[in-house]
Amino acid sequence: MSILKLRPSCKDYLWGGRRLIEEYGKEYEGEVLAETWELSCHPAGPSFIANGKYAGKTLQQFIETEGKEVLGKNCRRFRDFPILTKFIDARDNLSIQVHPDNRYALKNEGGYGKTEMWYVMDAGEDAFLYYGFKKEISTEEFAERIEKDTLLEVLNAVPVQKGDVLFIESGTIHAIGKNILIAEIQQNSNVTYRVYDYGRVGKDGKKRDLHIEKALAVTNCIPIVRGKTCNPHIASCDYFTVDKSNLDGEVMSRMIGRIGEESFASLLIMEGEGRIACGSEILPYQKGDSFFLPAGSGEYEIIGTCQALVTTMGEKAGERYARVS
Repeated sequence: MSILKLRPSCKDYLWGGRRLIEEYGKEYEGEVLAETWELSCHPAGPSFIANGKYAGKTLQQFIETEGKEVLGKNCRRFRDFPILTKFIDARDNLSIQVHPDNRYALKNEGGYGKTEMWYVMDAGEDAFLYYGFKKEISTEEFAERIEKDTLLEVLNAVPVQKGDVLFIESGTIHAIGKNILIAEIQQNSNVTYRVYDYGRVGKDGKKRDLHIEKALAVTNCIPIVRGKTCNPHIASCDYFTVDKSNLDGEVMSRMIGRIGEESFASLLIMEGEGRIACGSEILPYQKGDSFFLPAGSGEYEIIGTCQALVTTMGEKAGERYARVS
């Protein structure tokens, strides 16, 4: 099988909305849908196969049955499936948070850290993200501002619009602001340290846990330097390489790619509709769909209208960077 259509796990975090249900066709019966984990082998939210002989099985079960060769040669350096992709609907502000690097996470959490990339699919008027600090501060000042509830005063608020890309390396304090829809490509990790949560309470009526001590240990208390480029990719690092495909249906209505032995490919459809073909298989796609193409699948073709993120595993990059719009 050369094309696997995936069905996501759904998350109903309190800050979520309903756009993923109403606009992206996600099947979910709850009132709030914050995230869909579209490509995932994480036990907290696996993705499931929707077509063919593996229908109903998890992506992890497919890999275990077919062998790690379906991931490609560039994935041999990873112990586990390397990435997790999501759609995120932030109706309200997310918590101010930070993710540890691999070394700290493996020692303290028994798993990998998290570096991630955000592609802004839509943003309301005056929408912004928190991304690092305005200025360098000491760990002591960081702790004091958390205690005195003045942390937001030193965070870097970045206005965003549709099409913007931000790269969030582990150790970077950050948060998605309200009224933003995002596609996220990240390391296969669910380790998040909350620093500030606006005093909100969860379903149990209690304030959600904060992780101050761990956040103090892993946060880089400096402004983010954004000067590097990664053309022709929109993001490239040790953990993933991301490209964007655009088909307007008129000037460009067909795209041909190739899946070699080096890496699988993940296709995340953000806009459009049409069909995808690989070998003898042809599947329709629409806005919100997610596909996995195993390594060695050969030539594939996308026909129709389309805005999609194509994620592969490159060779070890040595540096981490992304295009900044």
